[in-house]
Formats: sequence, structure tokens, C-alpha cells
Amino acid sequence: MSASPVSDASTPAEPSLSVGRNLKIGLFHLGSGMADVMTTGVWNRIMISDLGFAATPIGLLIALRYFLAPLGVWAGRTSDARTLLGYRRLSWIWLGRAMMALSVVMLGIITSNVVRGFETTALTWIVIGVGLLLFSLGNALSGSTFLALIYDRSGEQQRTRSVAIVWTFLLLGFTVGGIFFGVLLPSPEAGGVGPGYTAEQLEVLFLAAAAALGGLWFFSLLGEERRNTALRSQQAQREGAAGSIRGDLRLAWSSRPTRMFFWFLGLSMLFAFSQDLILEPFAGDVFGMSARVTTRFAAYWGTMSILATVILIVLSRRVRWMTNARMSAAGVVVLIVTFGLLAFSSLAGIRGLVTPALITLGIGLGIWNVGALGMMMDMSPLGKAGTFLGFWTLTVTFARGIGVAGGGVLRDLFLALGGGSYGLAYGLAFLIGAIGLGVSLWALSRVNLRAYHASQRAEPAPAEQVFAGGMD
Repeated sequence: MSASPVSDASTPAEPSLSVGRNLKIGLFHLGSGMADVMTTGVWNRIMISDLGFAATPIGLLIALRYFLAPLGVWAGRTSDARTLLGYRRLSWIWLGRAMMALSVVMLGIITSNVVRGFETTALTWIVIGVGLLLFSLGNALSGSTFLALIYDRSGEQQRTRSVAIVWTFLLLGFTVGGIFFGVLLPSPEAGGVGPGYTAEQLEVLFLAAAAALGGLWFFSLLGEERRNTALRSQQAQREGAAGSIRGDLRLAWSSRPTRMFFWFLGLSMLFAFSQDLILEPFAGDVFGMSARVTTRFAAYWGTMSILATVILIVLSRRVRWMTNARMSAAGVVVLIVTFGLLAFSSLAGIRGLVTPALITLGIGLGIWNVGALGMMMDMSPLGKAGTFLGFWTLTVTFARGIGVAGGGVLRDLFLALGGGSYGLAYGLAFLIGAIGLGVSLWALSRVNLRAYHASQRAEPAPAEQVFAGGMD
């Protein structure tokens, strides 16, 4: 498999993407959201709560996809300059997604064998590690190239609509995945012992998921790129290859507003997603909820996140005082309430607080998404948008990875210190999340957008670049 340079003999005409084709492409991220549910909503719950494995190694393995994100920059830049099997984007995307579908199959087979009672050996962990490495590499190779394909397929006036539709499908994937996988995973009968599903049923779930995801990823992009597509222009190629992570860091760190925004963005992302790995295991360990019930958690908060995102986008265009900074602050406040509810629920053993916490989690994430992405736009001046957005995207990605892994580490640490009390371990982990979000709120209060724009004397970056930078 070899790559060949792209000919720049001609510049293609301005592309046009109809709403129908846009919806078809959006199905790609429907699959992405469902894949995320499989790893951080289903598999992690089974391994930690049902099979009793420590959360720390599971969290570190799942977080690989975030730590390998810089490979996405390399893949995106390579696809700007060279073709692979005659395609600029599709070969990279389908290669990456094939790796992800294969990883789901591998995880299903090896986890089913553990459920069957097979001895957990070093080989078991090697297969799990390879499976999640394939998932992470595939995500890195296909994520940025997918966004580049959207850019190629849509005209300048269509890109905001294009990424907004795809972003909505990503959120919808959490809801659909939670419902679909929950239906396929049986609950234990009343008074029954064990997880309530057999190894064979678990295997069917993962194989069905791999088939559904692979089908969505293939169909959504079928016919969306022609072979031997020329580069948009030599300028696009130069922009894709320019800069380095070290240079991005130096430039973005050059003023106090950007430094404080970095702390807000990183801390809010880190602590907001510290619940990602442990939320479903928490419900299983503390309240004995079945895997079928906890798998639907993503449907609850995902639905609320979609509603909050849509409502906030509409209102922000009509209500002047709803600035990006205020929406970011409001989202963090709702998330602090959420983590407080989860902590109190765990420490006091109140199961009835779980559902309200899932609702506020979705609302908080939706509001925070709109505000934070808008602030990424505000903090990315025109002419330097690629540099700044690259830095903000890496900040978000690494912070989320640390948050996912860190939640598992905190759970295991407090479980050991608390003498094996699940209620205490999860309660303290959620409490730490609430405190961390409070610190991020303090950092946000120190971001002076007026002073920043005055120092830059430039307009913010276009909205579609910001939404694209925050996706997947």
C-alpha cells in the first residue's frame, strides 16, 4: 500500500453539498457516537462492574484514543498532499474505521471468553491492548481526514450547516447507541444472580455492533469522493503542512487571556469527562443496576445534550447577553450541580438522584459545548485560526484522555483507601470532579476577551472551523 503525490494541475470548481447528501454523510458520526458508547458505556461497565477488574488499566487503555490524537494531525496533513489508493481522504477514513470495527470484534470475543470463565492470562490483556490500540489508531487516522472530506465536499457558505448536521449526528449516536445496545443486552431476572447475560449473548452484541458500525461508516461515505481528486490549491497544501505543536504552544501561550483560556478549557474538559469511565460501573457497583439499564444512560444524557445544544444555538442568535463566556460558565455550573448530585447519591445511597443527574449531565454538556466551542472561535483570530485551533483541539483531546483515565484512577485509589466501600470511592471521585470544575470556572473569570481582541486586532475565526476542530 503506497501513497502517491497529488497532482495540482488544476483547481476544482466550488463544491456543493445538498442537505440530503449532508444527512447521508452525517450517518458517519452516528456510528462514531455509537462506537463511543460501546467502549465507554458497555465494555467498561462489563469489565469493571460485572467482571471485577480494576478501573485504572481499563481507563488507560480506553484513553489511548485521546493520547494518540497527534497522529490525526499527521494523517490530515498527509491526505492534503498525497493520495492513498487513488483517494485523498476515503482510503484513510475507511482504513481507520475498518481497524475500529475489527477492534470491537476482538473485544467482544476476548470479553466473552472471560465471561465463560476462561483464565485471564497475559495473552488476554495483550489481545485487549491490541484491540484498543487498533481502535485508537483507527480513530486518529480517520477523524481528521473525515473533517477534511467535509471541507472538500461543501462550499464556503455550506460549511457551517455541514458541520452542524454532522455534530448533531454525533450526539444522536450516543442516544441511538444507548437504546440499541441496551435492547441487545438482557437484564437479570428478578432475584437472579450474575450479570443477566450469557457469553454468547455478549458475543452477539459486539458482533452486531461491529456490523452496524461498519455498515454506517461505509454507506455514509460511499461515492462521496472521486479518485485522483486534485488539491484545492497550493495555499491549502502550505497551510496544512505549516506549523508545529511546539510553535502552536508558543504562539497561543503568548498572552494572559490565552493562558487562562487554556486552563479553563483543559480543566473543564478534564473534570467534565472524569465521569465517562466510571458512571455506568458506579450504578452497577453501588445500586446493583444491570448492564442493560446502565447502557441506556448514554441515551438519557445524549438526548438532553442534543436538546440543550439546539436550544442554545437558536437562543444565542436572538439574545445578545448570551455570550459564549456566559454560556460556558452556565454549562460548568450545571455540571458542578451534576457531580454534586452524583456524589451525594453515592455517599448517601440515594438511587433516585441518578436519573436527575443524567438529565443535568446532558444539559450541562450541551450548554458547555456551545459556549466552549464559541470561545474557541473567539480565541482564534483570523489569519492564525489554523494554529490556534490546532492548539485548542489538542488541549481538549489530551484533557479528555486524562479525565477518562483519571476517573478510573481516583475510583481505585479511594476504593483501596476506603476499605472497599464503593459508595465512598465513587462519591469522592465525583466530588473531586465538582471541585475541579469549580477551579475551571475561576480560570474562565480571568479570561478578558476584550483585552485579547484589542491585542490581536483581528476578527475571530469562522464558526465552521471551530465546530470542526471540536468534533470526534
